[in-house]
Amino acid sequence: MRAYLDHNATTPLRAEARAAMIAAMDVVGNPSSVHAEGRAAKGIVETARAQIAEAVGASGADVVFTSGATEAAALALAERGLKAALIEHDAVHAWVDPCLPVVDGAVQVDDPAGSTVQLANSETGIVQALPQGLAVSDITQGFGKVPFAFSWSGVGMVFLSAHKFGGPKGVGALIFPQGTDVAAQIKGGGQEMGRRSGTENVVAIAGMGAAVAAAQADLATGKWDRVAKLRNILETAIEAAEKSTIFVGKGLDRLPNTSCFASPGWKGETQVMAMDLAGFAVSAGSACSSGKVKTSRVLQALGLNDEVASSAIRVSLGVDTTEEEVMRFVQAWSEKRARRRAA
Repeated sequence: MRAYLDHNATTPLRAEARAAMIAAMDVVGNPSSVHAEGRAAKGIVETARAQIAEAVGASGADVVFTSGATEAAALALAERGLKAALIEHDAVHAWVDPCLPVVDGAVQVDDPAGSTVQLANSETGIVQALPQGLAVSDITQGFGKVPFAFSWSGVGMVFLSAHKFGGPKGVGALIFPQGTDVAAQIKGGGQEMGRRSGTENVVAIAGMGAAVAAAQADLATGKWDRVAKLRNILETAIEAAEKSTIFVGKGLDRLPNTSCFASPGWKGETQVMAMDLAGFAVSAGSACSSGKVKTSRVLQALGLNDEVASSAIRVSLGVDTTEEEVMRFVQAWSEKRARRRAA
């Protein structure tokens, strides 16, 4: 039986999102049409918009739907000249100056208004303390796993992607206070308050709204506390099996579901393939770069040498992950590590 332990890459579609999407499929109207059918479609979009604004504590904010976090990053960052650290996602690096230093896992920000800092890193799970007045934050990986709200974070803009918290792939959003100057990157019919033209993906947006609400409920009811305990069980068992294992970010504030660990001398890509054959889905870094044979610049930026960085894998759990799955993974990984040492 396979176990999916790569939730930072993408999450299974939530039942709530699936139900909302199926219902939206029967709504025929275009959200820009003024007749009853169009208004029905528009209502679905606006309901999801309100759900997202409420979830991030952004009453009175603008929520612009996009095709995902990558497009939202472009909308937020293009031509702004912001600074960032090397640990940011590639979608952010396309638009920023990667010059902010990282000390003991923490991004050092000297000019918050001229900088962007991610809420949490997808590879390591390290959570950043966002400075007041920060221009932009990528909350894609942290949303729904750790608390965040505009009301106390002091961040100017944030963006996120639905498939990271149980919504469908191919839809995301940029959220910012009303009146903020955001120049459209996709122009045309003027949808999304003129910031992102193109007919809205009503079905995907409906799923995103439902997933946002469900994700916030999981956080509020403490489901991620259980996941954090499973992550700690996994790391304790891996360390017991292989004393030389290096756990990246251990002791720092991390996402409750993420364990990034290195076993020097055993390439991360080789580990991923071995575990896949054993029935476990894990990764060797961000899903957007794990298919490329190269050392993680995120781990290098954290001070790990090439040998350690190239031998790291990421295990990311979900709210439905079981202790039995975790222990089966530990057993399979440990056995393959022992065989490799004996070879």
